[in-house]
Amino acid sequence: MPGQYSLDKQILLRYMGAELFITDPTLGFPGLVDKVEQLKKELPNVHVLDQFANPANPDAHIRWTGPEIWKDTAGKVDIFVAGSGSGGTVSGVGKYLKMPVTVTTEDAMTNARRLAMEEGLLVGISSGANLAACLKVAAREENKGKMIVTMFPSGGERYMNSDLFAAVREECIAMTF
Repeated sequence: MPGQYSLDKQILLRYMGAELFITDPTLGFPGLVDKVEQLKKELPNVHVLDQFANPANPDAHIRWTGPEIWKDTAGKVDIFVAGSGSGGTVSGVGKYLKMPVTVTTEDAMTNARRLAMEEGLLVGISSGANLAACLKVAAREENKGKMIVTMFPSGGERYMNSDLFAAVREECIAMTF
């Protein structure tokens, strides 16, 4: 797991019994892949799900998510916005139902907080990024009145120790009785 992943994700995985190997975030994805290859050679009985290369990842979205979106929108979906973590969701749904939209981390966090305050949804940074991208797409003149669909892939409970919750965490720490 890259070292910059939230402490909450690490805690959750350890709680579920996973053994964690943390990689240097400055080495990026190649450093992560190198560590996985090293561990495959060193440890017995290793099975790597590899969501980035596993054809079952996009296949699940081709078989279930795409048809579910199509059914739920009565076939009227005009635009689908998805994050690009492993690429499984966007490539799978994209094959069923296509232009990249870039958002900043700050926009992602602002929109995650917005979903909490306005909609009561505890979502993570990736979900905030999806909403930010949807808002950018919806603001385009050519998209007025179109059905825009996204998914919120991350829950906020995995980000309690991240910058997403920094202000409220400090506020709670400072509380007295």
